[in-house]
Amino acid sequence: MPQQTFKLNGESVTVDTDDDVRLLWVIRDLLGVTGPKYGCGINVCKACTSHINGKAFNPCSVKVCDIKKDDEVTTIEGLAATSGGGDDELHPMQQAWIDRDVPQCGYCQPGQIMAAVAKVRQCQAEGRDVDDEAIEEIRNICRCGTYNRIREAIKAGADKM
Repeated sequence: MPQQTFKLNGESVTVDTDDDVRLLWVIRDLLGVTGPKYGCGINVCKACTSHINGKAFNPCSVKVCDIKKDDEVTTIEGLAATSGGGDDELHPMQQAWIDRDVPQCGYCQPGQIMAAVAKVRQCQAEGRDVDDEAIEEIRNICRCGTYNRIREAIKAGADKM
């Protein structure tokens, strides 16, 4: 069986798996990192949103063989540490989620937070505000419909990033 090596949450990992296995299953089932959630498997719901090299992506739609050895995959578990915080600290967006009491069922929240962080970073790099228009570009689905609290939390988290 082929070996696949990449960086996950700041550490190099190697797994024995077939090339066509989706990265989400490698992360969850082989490496035991369960923050990214399975929702649809076809890059629609975005419950699995994580970062690859700092940009949002959905590991349910990427084969593990498409990940290069030097690619950095970050999940919600590694967000604070890979953003300069310590192991016991939360990322400002995670704290904003708590402060705004965003989750109901909580299933989509790791993906929502990862998408929000990536969008804020993109807006900052482009020199634009994190306003309602920018937030509307985030296409993650929340079945509980907590979009108003999500929007508030993104703005609060952006102010501290």
